[in-house]
This record gives sequence, structure tokens and C-alpha cells, in this order.
Amino acid sequence: MTRWLRGEARSNSPGRILILGGGLMGLAIAHQLARRDQRVTVLSRRRSEAAGFVAAGMLAPHAEGLENALLHLGQLSLSRIASWVAQIEADSGLPCGLRSSGIVVPFHSADERDAYATAAFGDRLDREQLLQEVPGLDSQWKAGLLFVQDGQIDNRRQLMRALESACVDRGAQFQEGVEVLELFTADGRLSGVRTRNSEGSEATLGCERAVLCSGAWSGQLLPQLPVFPVKGQMLSLQSPRGALRRVIFGPGIYLVPREDGLVVVGATSERNAGFSEGLTPQGQTTLKQGIATLLPEAESWPPMERWWGFRPCTPDEGPLLGNSPIPGLLLACGHHRNGVLMAGATSELIADLACGTEPKQDLAALLSSFRWDRFQSR
Repeated sequence: MTRWLRGEARSNSPGRILILGGGLMGLAIAHQLARRDQRVTVLSRRRSEAAGFVAAGMLAPHAEGLENALLHLGQLSLSRIASWVAQIEADSGLPCGLRSSGIVVPFHSADERDAYATAAFGDRLDREQLLQEVPGLDSQWKAGLLFVQDGQIDNRRQLMRALESACVDRGAQFQEGVEVLELFTADGRLSGVRTRNSEGSEATLGCERAVLCSGAWSGQLLPQLPVFPVKGQMLSLQSPRGALRRVIFGPGIYLVPREDGLVVVGATSERNAGFSEGLTPQGQTTLKQGIATLLPEAESWPPMERWWGFRPCTPDEGPLLGNSPIPGLLLACGHHRNGVLMAGATSELIADLACGTEPKQDLAALLSSFRWDRFQSR
């Protein structure tokens, strides 16, 4: 059980910024800070539990029907994806698997399609046009939207590996198997953290700046944060190469085709599962039924892998960005199902704030929409 305590911390790392969490968001922020010649240490409890290894990697602010400030943040991040990925690939020498595949959202009727929150950003499709984009789509789908601007990235096999390498190349340090137990303050500001490693040994690290990006576990360290886990189960199929050209984003189910023919299928949304690990028959059945409702021929494609993870969710499904209840501690958590999409913009924004640099106006304007305390007046 983690706690937020006031106390003294040993200042053994002056000037260093601690990144509390070694998932996609933590790596993205560490990389941006290291590129600005900041001394960075990433504290990671268990890298395999990070949502960045679990997500399907859709870059889909329009296909997901985001609205208001969340849509704006998604669009700003989407516009930064190419340059963000180029930085990572240049520093790591590794590909990230970015693809402008476009995403098709099918509907049962034209009226349903036209009422979609982001319909104005997509190309309207009738049944015949739908089949041209997605041959074999089930007959219940009569209309659709094609968002050619949306895409995907191979986070599970490529992006996470490239980000790790890019961080190392830029001089970021890592402490693996380390859990943050407490945050210390002195004179009302962050002064350090208490940690425990995989062997059970505890230590105190002094710091005046840190970023909390511990995903679904962020609220355990700082209970004021309304972050909770939403479990998702996923699987992958091996399709004939070229069998599926577009991402299909259906109600409660999506199919994301990689360039080599692997198709990622997700995802269940289990809000009452807490942190219960493992696959369940019910979850796998839900995915199987979802495949049948979208693309019946995919039922015959051989399964390759099955996995699960925990999305970091907030009451309005928007992230917590910027200042926290503790001066010196910045927040970058609660991105729910859009962490991969929003990592580029989030890492830029948080790196600016951590370095005392004025963020670009488009991102700075969104900070008030994603304050950690925005729920308190509700």
C-alpha cells in the first residue's frame, strides 16, 4: 500500500529529474528531457505491466469519436506524431512501425454514421464503398466513415523498444524493479521519494523535480488523483498478407493490421476488474464474438498471442497533465485508451514545464482542461 507522507529526504541527486514510471509515457518524457540535456532517472517497477506494451497503437482521435478538449489534444498530438517518431528513430536507429493506414468506422445506417461526433472529419461511405475499403465486412454494416488522417504505430513490438534505446542513447538512466513507496516534501515542495527494489531493500532518493506517470497505479501513490484501472484483454491473429488494409474500429471491437499480416484485436473494457491479472474465458469469448460481427472470415485466421493490461482511466477519460498537489511534482497520467496517440504532445508539454520553458500556445491552452483537480467542483 503506497502512501503520500511528509518528511525529509536525502538530497543525493541534485538537479536530477525522476520519472516515476517506465511505461510509454515515462519513456517518452525521459527521452524529451534527455534531448534537452537534462539529467534523468527512470524508476520502473515492472516494465512488462506498462500499458505501452499492451495497447493496439491506434492513432485515432477521429475514429474514436473524441470530443471537445480531448479531441483537440488528440489532433495536436496526431499532427506531431511524424516528427516525434523521427526523433526517436534518429536517436535509436530503430523503426517505430508508424503507418498511415487510415481507419474505417462502420455503422448500421447512414443516420447513425452522420450523427457520429467526428463525422465532419471523415469521408462518408455507403455499403459499396465500405466493401471496397474492407472486403468481407459483415452484411449488417450499411454505412461508414473513413478517416484517412488516422493511423497506427507498432508500439508493442517496435515503438517501446526504440524509445528505450533512444533514452539510453541520450544518457537517461534506469532503475528497474524499483517501486516508489512514498513522496517526501520539505517546506511544502517535493524533496524526494522512498523506494523498494525487487530484493526488498529500501532507499531514499532526493529530488526537487519529478514526473508521476505510473499509469493505472498513479492514484495509489497520490490518492488525491482519481485514476483507476480499466482492464483490457486482447489477442492477435495471423492473416494472409494484405488481407486487411485498413484498421476497422467497430463498437467495442477493433482490428489493427500490421504490415507483416499480424492483426491485433481488442479490446475488452472491464471497469470492475480492478487489478486482477490474467485472461478470462468471458473476455476471450467477447473478442471472438466481436471478430465475427465485423469480419467473419477472420474467425478462421490462426491466433498468435493473447494478453491483458490496465488502462489508466479518470472519471471523464481525460488525462491529468501539469501541476500536482505537490509543487515540484508534475503529472502525466490517466490517458485511458489514448496514451500512444497522446504521448508525443504530452512528452513535449511536460518537458517544457519541467525545464521551465513556456509551452507552445496550442498545448498551453489545454492545460486548464486537464488539471488534476477539475473533478472537485462536480
